Amino acid sequence: MKINLALAQINTRLGKVEDNLEKHLAYIQEATSNGADLVVFPELSLTGYVLQDLASAVAHKPVSTDPVFRPLLEASQKVDLMVGFVEEDARSRFYISAAYLSRGEVLHVHHKVYLPTYGLFDESRFFAWGDSLEAFDTPFGRLGMLICEDFWHASPPYLLWLDGADILLFQSASPGRGLTYESELNTAHWVDHINRAYASLFTSFVVHCNRVGFEDGLNFWGGASVYDPNGQVLLHASQFEETLAMCEIDLNELHRSRARLPLLRDERTALVQRELNRILTSRQSNCGR
Repeated sequence: MKINLALAQINTRLGKVEDNLEKHLAYIQEATSNGADLVVFPELSLTGYVLQDLASAVAHKPVSTDPVFRPLLEASQKVDLMVGFVEEDARSRFYISAAYLSRGEVLHVHHKVYLPTYGLFDESRFFAWGDSLEAFDTPFGRLGMLICEDFWHASPPYLLWLDGADILLFQSASPGRGLTYESELNTAHWVDHINRAYASLFTSFVVHCNRVGFEDGLNFWGGASVYDPNGQVLLHASQFEETLAMCEIDLNELHRSRARLPLLRDERTALVQRELNRILTSRQSNCGR
């Protein structure tokens, strides 16, 4: 099976959900016209990133009665979507979230697990952290979603891989920071390095969509990318400008890569479970001393 991906590397307006929704629908229409099967948007694509106290004002529920999700669910009748938003739960906790929409239904919602509180970031002051990592079934097989800081840690993609995800969808609102010796943006270099490593280690497709534009002094660098199960780059979008980047992936590459390099077959999950239990038990014992 082949999948036509569209990575909507967009700029967003902070707190202007209706304006951002209009842009989503325009990009979805363009992607559909270009034969896309799945459109991936960046982190908090419907709200903007530096929300702080605006979080409660821009929160929406991924249901058909919600005025923002209703048109998105209608659009998902023609093309699958991954969108970023703020979700409020029944007890008024707010989450940085990603929703996967397909054929008029919400197939999965992921709450960002790791909320950075270093350097430029102060997310846990305004948001609750997610507490689960699950792969989910789609018309294109089993997928997993992560948000920005989630994929700077080894455990989330590893757990999704063990849960059956063959395509890892990463969305981010990553601001540019630092330069390498080759005058390359340090953030972009590091993110690409991680994405290539995950694709190779997990013999899976890695799809990353980052936003662009300026917001509250931050400059988001874009650079959407796709890596195949061999760690080979299939797409590198331009930096610092809005674009709809298209890329076709062939799921048959999963079979070829895993036949050549059976890392998934040889993974010793019982060993991992046993050693994690040992480490956690040891820590609890040491805390009690």
